[in-house]
Amino acid sequence: MRQLWQTGWMHNRVRMAAASFLVKNLLADWRLGEAWFWDTLVDADAASNPANWQWVAGSGADASPYFRIFNPVAQSKKFDAGGRYLRGFIPELADLDDRAVHEPWKNPAAASGYPGPLVGLQESRERALDTYQQLEAK
Repeated sequence: MRQLWQTGWMHNRVRMAAASFLVKNLLADWRLGEAWFWDTLVDADAASNPANWQWVAGSGADASPYFRIFNPVAQSKKFDAGGRYLRGFIPELADLDDRAVHEPWKNPAAASGYPGPLVGLQESRERALDTYQQLEAK
């Protein structure tokens, strides 16, 4: 989110991970994220921005299945194994080694000033799946 705020841009993979976290892990309305990204992106597009958010939320045409929930830690480890991207926008993590940089809350002394997780990823994933299944049953 710091990259988006500072530059007005994010790679699509990071956009999808951020959208998935907001909509699925935090159970926020996709329109909140869409509005923030619309106001912040320099490349916001009226055709793709809402459609992408609906796709991630599982509510649009040709939507992602509701059970597709990006794990931001797994995405970070897979696509930024050395933590270069993270360190570029989160200076609090600059001194962490390549493994610790993806989960700084597991080493709070080393990541001084960096906040802990808002939610547990596994627990919030399960809550999202339960919520979507309840909606599907109605």
